[in-house]
Amino acid sequence: MVRFQLGFKCLLVLVSLLFNGLAIADDANVTWAQLTDSQRQVLNPLASEWDTLRPWQREKMLDIARDYPKMSSDKQERVKKRLANWSRMTPYERENARKRHQRFKDLPADKKNELRKKWHEYQNLTESERAKLRAESPDTYGDADN
Repeated sequence: MVRFQLGFKCLLVLVSLLFNGLAIADDANVTWAQLTDSQRQVLNPLASEWDTLRPWQREKMLDIARDYPKMSSDKQERVKKRLANWSRMTPYERENARKRHQRFKDLPADKKNELRKKWHEYQNLTESERAKLRAESPDTYGDADN
């Protein structure tokens, strides 16, 4: 009897996991028209391409939309700006951005901090100083403002 109950509980857990997995898959397959008004408002820069995004991309964007109301206003603005920038990128530019992000994530903490410091210094330059740097070193600064 105990063995049967244990088996039954395991079966219930497996069925539960299966349905949770299906729910996640369904979320990833939701069309633009099926999004809520609040989701569409946050994800609006991606409206024209939403229905062509891969399931894992939709999941990630839905997570952002879910967390958006809980974000500070600064973080919300950053999310809006990044989504707008992302929506204007070509697939090639997006792939390069993913690769750069992954390389950055793989760096040791001290290197990350050094790069953040340099980025902050670059952001504080005037536009003419930035343009000069981009002209002198296009490989380094060519896409720094994107």
